[in-house]
Amino acid sequence: MTLIFDLHAHSNISDGLLSPAELVAHAAMHGVGVLALTDHDDVSGLQAARVAAVKHNIQLVDGVEISVTWKKRTLHIVGLKVNPENVALKAALLEVRLARDLRAQQMGESLAKAGIAHAYEGAKAIAKQSIITRVHFARFLVENGYAKDTKTVFKKYLVKGKPGFVDHQWMDLAQAVTLITDSGGSAVIAHPGRYELGSVNMLELLSAFRSYGGVAIEVVTGSHTPPQYQQFAKLAHQFSLKSSLGSDYHGKGISFMEMGRLPALPSNCVPVWQDWPELALHEANALS
Repeated sequence: MTLIFDLHAHSNISDGLLSPAELVAHAAMHGVGVLALTDHDDVSGLQAARVAAVKHNIQLVDGVEISVTWKKRTLHIVGLKVNPENVALKAALLEVRLARDLRAQQMGESLAKAGIAHAYEGAKAIAKQSIITRVHFARFLVENGYAKDTKTVFKKYLVKGKPGFVDHQWMDLAQAVTLITDSGGSAVIAHPGRYELGSVNMLELLSAFRSYGGVAIEVVTGSHTPPQYQQFAKLAHQFSLKSSLGSDYHGKGISFMEMGRLPALPSNCVPVWQDWPELALHEANALS
C-alpha cells in the first residue's frame, strides 16, 4: 500500500479553518499517512495534533512555516521535524507573531482609507485567538460582499500595489534556516513557484538557501502545475537539495487542493524524508 505524504498544512492556529485535531482527522479521512502541521509562525497546535494523530493512526511531523524577507520579497520557509520546545525558536516565533498583529492593524488602517471600515476588527473576530493573516482579511471582505471569493480579494486588495497591502520586514532567510536547523529540523522552501522570481533570482535564492543549511524545496505542492513539478525537481537535483511535497491545505474553499490528491514526487527526486528512521520502510512506496 502506498503511503501518502502531506508535509504542508494549516490549522486555525494560523489561517486554516480546522482545529489541529480536526485537520488530522480530515487528513486521515483522505488517506494521508504522514502529515506535517505547519502553521504560520506558531507551533502551539502541535500537541493537540499529536494526540489526534495517535487516535487516527497517522504519523505526525512537527512543523512550522516561517515568513522571511529576501531581497525585499516575502518568502515562506517550512521547518519539518522541528523541536517545538526549542527556546530560541519559540522566542523568535513570538516576535514574528507580535509583528504580524502590528501589520494587521496597519492593513486595517489602509483598507479604511480605501472606504472599507472595521476590516481589522472583522479579521480579528474571524481569527479569534489565532494570529491575524491576510486570509482572515480576505474572509472578512468576502463575507461583507467586497469580492466573490478569497482569490479575487487577494488580487483586488491584498497584493503589492493594492489598498490592503502593507509591506513588512520579516525574519532574515539565514536566521530562519538557522533556527529550524538548530531546533533539529529540516528547512524547506515552500511553494517556490508562487514567488515569480525569474530564473536569475531563483538560482540565487537556491544557492543562498543551500549555503545557509537549507535542506529541501517543495517540488509538488497544491499551487504548482505539473510542468513546475519537473522544473523544481531539476533545480533540486542541480543544487543537491531534497524534495518535499504538501497540499498547503487551509480548509474547504480556501485551498489550492484537497488533501490526499497530490501526485507522488517525480522519480528522480530525493525525498526530504529519506533519512527519517521512522519512515525508512515506506520511502520507496511514496515515489512514482
